[in-house]
Amino acid sequence: MNNELKFKTSINCGGCVARVTPLLNDVAGIEQWSVDTDNPDKILTVKLEGATRDEVITTVKKAGFTIEPV
Repeated sequence: MNNELKFKTSINCGGCVARVTPLLNDVAGIEQWSVDTDNPDKILTVKLEGATRDEVITTVKKAGFTIEPV
């Protein structure tokens, strides 16, 4: 089963990644995540181990960024 999701975000620099890191790291059920800040769509890739797509979206929005599934 593929539990990897991708999202288009507004996380566009190292400072932004630093701001969202503690929030995403605190979500139980996220195995691994990364943001491709070189990609024009700033793609966030998340490997889930129990967390939901909605939990990821809520967490990124809480950090002040836009996010939408791709």
